[in-house]
Amino acid sequence: MSRKIAILGGTGPLGSGLALRWVRAGETVIIGSRDAERAQTCAGQILERVRSAAPLLGLEHPYPLTGADNASAVGSADVVVLAVPFEGHASLLKKLKPVFKTNTILIDATVPLAASVGGRATRTLGVWQGCAAQQAAELAPQGVAVAAAFQNLSAELLGGDAAMDCDVIVCADDPRRPKGGR
Repeated sequence: MSRKIAILGGTGPLGSGLALRWVRAGETVIIGSRDAERAQTCAGQILERVRSAAPLLGLEHPYPLTGADNASAVGSADVVVLAVPFEGHASLLKKLKPVFKTNTILIDATVPLAASVGGRATRTLGVWQGCAAQQAAELAPQGVAVAAAFQNLSAELLGGDAAMDCDVIVCADDPRRPKGGR
């Protein structure tokens, strides 16, 4: 069953890399941005890359990718990926809280780097809740499941054309999911 995936911060390197990979895999993706026109432009650029590489990659499916403002993207998605810099994390979630649908899955890919407050990009910030995903869980509306994932992926590699051979660490504590389940 295919679900619509909204990527908030989809115009950035991580978000656009995830969008590129998922569109190539046939997923329906909505790039979210504060600026809908910027999101649509980014979606167009990704679609051009996918179309030009389609014969080489053996892709024959339609490419369901659009761009929208963040609120529209969240309101129409079943899965929302948060790929924004940490400094905008809490304010964005607070602003979008009313538009999340019940049973949406929120995947937080945020890494709280010290660079977001003027420090080194090689250091992380302490988050009162424990991590960015736990902060997201506090700020998300009731009925939205939150997981942390994709923090260990290179945005540069995601945005490329080469195959990626790596594991993705996913952490969640959704009580609706049995322990050890898939």
